[in-house]
Amino acid sequence: MPPPRRRTGAGSCVCPHLRYFLKATDFYLSQVIDRVTAYYSDKLKLTGTEFSVGSLSDCLISGDPDRLEEVLQNIFENAIKYGDGREISMSFSDEEDSRLITVSNSGCTLSDQELTHIFDSFWRGSNVGSRQGSGLGLYICSRLMKEMGGDIFADNSDEVMSVTVVCKKCG
Repeated sequence: MPPPRRRTGAGSCVCPHLRYFLKATDFYLSQVIDRVTAYYSDKLKLTGTEFSVGSLSDCLISGDPDRLEEVLQNIFENAIKYGDGREISMSFSDEEDSRLITVSNSGCTLSDQELTHIFDSFWRGSNVGSRQGSGLGLYICSRLMKEMGGDIFADNSDEVMSVTVVCKKCG
């Protein structure tokens, strides 16, 4: 595979609740997925959670690899915190000029009405109980993905919560 090309320029965002810096570059998705998979394979083994990762065909992604890793870490941490601890999976698919990364966990208890708010700032679902959190994690994920030309969305069916990150492929 050819080496990723470096693009000049960077972006920053000042939002009412946060400030962050994005470095615009092209990178191989496997660079991020390998780090995330290695970390969570070990962590989930300790908790007894079944962890599966679908087949990944590598591709060049446009964005910030460090910020994408942060987004995936946040999604995994939420899956651990709010799931039932039985199973977490990560799968990949393609749609037009994008690579989709879906993290799913068993044991979600959010209603469809609540699901529409999970990317709102300071919003926390009815399933939080006494768990710590600020309600900013998925909001920040949403902002980061949009700044990188991608998106993020969630789905809830049959006691499985899925959060999908849409990454823009290099064209």
